[in-house]
Amino acid sequence: QTGPVIDMPVPSSFNDITQDPSLENYIGWVWYEKEALLPLRWLQDDLNTRVVLRFGSAHYYSIVWVNGVQVVEHEGGHLPFEADISSIVQGSPGIPCRITVALNNTLTPHTLPPGSIQYMNDKTRYPKNYFVQNIRFDFFNYAGIHRPVVLYTTPSVYIDDITVTTTSSESVAMVQYQVSVVGSTLYSLSLSLRDQEGKVVATGDGPAGELKVLNPNLWWPYLMHENPGYRYSLEVKMQAQANGALLEDVYTLPVGIRTVHVTSTQFLINGRPFYFHGVNKHEDADIRGKGLDWPLVVKDFNLLRWLGANSFRTSHYPYAEEIMDLCDAYGIVVIDECPGVGIKMPESFGNKSLQHHLVVMEELIRRDKNRPSVVMWSVANEPASELPPAAYYFKTVIAHTKALDPSRPVTFVTDANYALDRGAPYVDVICVNSYFSWYHDPGHLEVIPLQLTTQFENWYKTYQKPIIQSEYGADSVPGLHSDPPLMFSEEYQKAMLREYHSVFDKKRKEYVIGELIWNFADFMTNQGTTRVLGNKKGIFTRQRQPKSAAFVLRERYWKIANESSCLPPIIKSHFLFL
Repeated sequence: QTGPVIDMPVPSSFNDITQDPSLENYIGWVWYEKEALLPLRWLQDDLNTRVVLRFGSAHYYSIVWVNGVQVVEHEGGHLPFEADISSIVQGSPGIPCRITVALNNTLTPHTLPPGSIQYMNDKTRYPKNYFVQNIRFDFFNYAGIHRPVVLYTTPSVYIDDITVTTTSSESVAMVQYQVSVVGSTLYSLSLSLRDQEGKVVATGDGPAGELKVLNPNLWWPYLMHENPGYRYSLEVKMQAQANGALLEDVYTLPVGIRTVHVTSTQFLINGRPFYFHGVNKHEDADIRGKGLDWPLVVKDFNLLRWLGANSFRTSHYPYAEEIMDLCDAYGIVVIDECPGVGIKMPESFGNKSLQHHLVVMEELIRRDKNRPSVVMWSVANEPASELPPAAYYFKTVIAHTKALDPSRPVTFVTDANYALDRGAPYVDVICVNSYFSWYHDPGHLEVIPLQLTTQFENWYKTYQKPIIQSEYGADSVPGLHSDPPLMFSEEYQKAMLREYHSVFDKKRKEYVIGELIWNFADFMTNQGTTRVLGNKKGIFTRQRQPKSAAFVLRERYWKIANESSCLPPIIKSHFLFL
């Protein structure tokens, strides 16, 4: 017995695919099912072949069955999970493999992001059993299988994980590696590091060691070097004897050689000061919602480079691996944020929430730890960090994150008062969001210079840590004009940006190390009296067309890049007019 059955594309959110308003705002269980014919060579009862089913992400709680047998459960969206299904599918050649997925998008005080279900018990106003999903974040709670689902094989003895860290001086770099092999303790490992021409520059063997690279090509951010995003290829080859056969597993990992260091006033990449001039984004688009969409991804990177942006934050959750791959390749620097958004309720700071948050950080770091583009972890966005339990909570999450990855700084993004924030003592970089003349003193652009300057000076005086303005902005309805500037006009958005920029220009000579506009593009939100078909703070529309503010930001970002770049002028001008 089932409910209605409809076709549903994957990857995609299910919310905007039909004309059914009940599916648009649906909360609860949905079921996906698909049959796949697997290659015969996978299915012959081969003890030496392992068949794996992998999900890039699904929102939020997933239970997966293969041929009616439960194979995996996973809590949380935005991150991958997989299951070994060999014992179920092998020995049954010619029989389709039936994959069934149950998804539940309900958010509770202990999920990440948190939420709550509120039952409306006034029978004079609401139907029986009427409820709403309350959330404390400002983007639409899309749900579905958002990223690719793949079947793949490995030998029964296989490379399970690789961890790479790098150090460098001018003439030599060291690539430290650790390789985890599962399925046997009797195996051999050989490693070779190749440059982009395919030349082997270093070799090694064994599960842990160090590769020495002479005269290395470093991984540089976009606009800091004429060849940004340089990556070597680390080929890891494992051989093992099992069940009377020689097994071989080979994995090639892109490796960028770069260092990150934070001082009290600077963020250094490869020993050189780096200034974040970038954006906040969302995985969000018409029809597909949060589903991975390659044309959209490539369009967004072309817009980022046109804009002169060198960085973005994965607000407010980890983005698809395909997006992260392009950041590595193009030299776009990333602040990698977990789904810790909307942590507002006191019950979301308890042990149950904390334990899940630690697991999420483990999953995120395992996925993204080898990415040169990722220079900092963010463990939350705008939590209620003034609450007493926030001190222990963030001390624990940040310590756990640093234990998992000592090579990167850790932050969370705050909108709390500098004197009351109980998590800020534990971060390496202060990331602060503020919306002067929008949510505070709306319409009064003249208050921005004083309020923003005071914000920076208070935070720096208290913590002596570098500061990123991690959000600022104003809604603008494209085509709405007003002079003098009034709220929601394109002119007001431009004027607000310019007021913020004048303060940034003073403070970036001291300890402000970055500015990230909110937002790259308009995006969908829950319906509300301040939201007209979503949040309109994008400098591009949801369809990726520029508003007036995009040209203001483009002029600024290229000017900053040209001031700080060590590229010869001819390269600068070539980049400028690309």
